[in-house]
Amino acid sequence: MERRAWGQGTTARYRGGVSVVELRAAVALLGRFPALSGVDLTIHAGETILLRGPNGAGKTTLLHLCAGLLRPESGSVQVLDHDLTDSAGRRSVRRRVALLGHTTALYEDLTVGENLRFWARAAGLSAVEADRRLDDARKRLEVSDRLVDQPVHTLSAGQRRRTSLAALLARRPDLWLLDEPHAGLDQSGRDLVDGLIGDAVAAGGTVVVSSHELDRVAALSPRMVTLAGGAVVDGSGADVPTPVTEPSIGQENSR
Repeated sequence: MERRAWGQGTTARYRGGVSVVELRAAVALLGRFPALSGVDLTIHAGETILLRGPNGAGKTTLLHLCAGLLRPESGSVQVLDHDLTDSAGRRSVRRRVALLGHTTALYEDLTVGENLRFWARAAGLSAVEADRRLDDARKRLEVSDRLVDQPVHTLSAGQRRRTSLAALLARRPDLWLLDEPHAGLDQSGRDLVDGLIGDAVAAGGTVVVSSHELDRVAALSPRMVTLAGGAVVDGSGADVPTPVTEPSIGQENSR
């Protein structure tokens, strides 16, 4: 089977040297609790970032903030040129970002195929384009034809994870936000995730990973950002040189 590189058929807009995430004195609340407190962070196009820190440090909250799922209480939050202090900006950025959380955003009573088509169409893809991309994504994530007709509630944790990743892959986002992406996967599944991260960056994307598998992700990421107590205590990016990447305008491979 011919392997199609992630992101081919699109022109990645964001390239090395351009900031895709800019947080300045950002504060985010969970209820009344300040889960993020005065965060300064810059992430450039083409970077792979490993978020590290103890439980409760604010890693998941930071990912949700960058995905447009939380309203900043104060400070400046710019993601992919969208101002996330504005509700319209948060709505717009959700179509440009892929978030993989601890739990899957899959509908339990729908089949795998129905879930994949739903999320592809929700991303604004036409029916024809959605089917084509999903076919590629299923093959890449090794989601079998047999699995496509199974209801999600019958799946194992690893099968759910692969299905969620296939849905995200079909969208071809500019920014990937991955919260424990290797969780629930066997060794072959973990290797697939590593390959996806590499493909995403090679195609001009940017990846931010929160993981307890530090050694594994550190091998993929040249830059670490450390959080503690809701603040970035190391690796804010103020003194990090921008990566140099060549534009890659991919043409769709014939099949």
